[in-house]
Amino acid sequence: MIVSHKYRYIFIKTNKTAGTSVEIALSKFCGPDDIITPISPVDEQKRTELGYRGPQNYQAPISQYGVKDALKLMTKGKQKTKFYNHMSAREVIDFVGQDIWDQYFTFCFERNPWDRIVSLYYWRNKTEPRPTISEFIESPDPQMLKNRGINLYTIDGEVVVDRVCKFENLADDLEEIRKQVGIPEPLELPNAKSGHRKDKRSYCEILSDDDRDRVAEMFSDEIERLGYTWE
Repeated sequence: MIVSHKYRYIFIKTNKTAGTSVEIALSKFCGPDDIITPISPVDEQKRTELGYRGPQNYQAPISQYGVKDALKLMTKGKQKTKFYNHMSAREVIDFVGQDIWDQYFTFCFERNPWDRIVSLYYWRNKTEPRPTISEFIESPDPQMLKNRGINLYTIDGEVVVDRVCKFENLADDLEEIRKQVGIPEPLELPNAKSGHRKDKRSYCEILSDDDRDRVAEMFSDEIERLGYTWE
């Protein structure tokens, strides 16, 4: 998640939508006052190797510490976090204020839910033995895609970001946003978290008819809002 005061935008980071790659690309142009939340150690190493800004300004000031926060700092060296990776629009508004939220350009990415399910399946089950994908769809895991997807960029069922971009149009949508907020150079995506999925078949080949219908039921809001189809 990024709050850029330099370019006046807020990036809400959803899950399994190339969010880490987008975040790393954006961080190249962030200023010293911008908020950048931590990502995984492997991805942070990649960001460091590229010479981009890393996590900054995401921790709470000491003035906002309670007794438990102070004890954690003293005993474990753990600082209180104010902003974090997959943070919801509601939480961001609570911290930055409605005025900044309204004045800044706010955006996120969404993805075809059938394809997103398959991506999460292989991310969570990198090696054999794996459950079947039908078993995975019926598990609690797909709910995470709601919690770190549509639930992040809506409040009381209403979309509150200025733009929900599509993973399928990643390069073009990102270029439009880059121009809109005034970032001076094209963004270069580093393909973070790639290489884990060896099965390159289309989701149409991987999912059964029953799987298709179950995912359509679970993600009906996303499908209706963004016009996703099984193809």
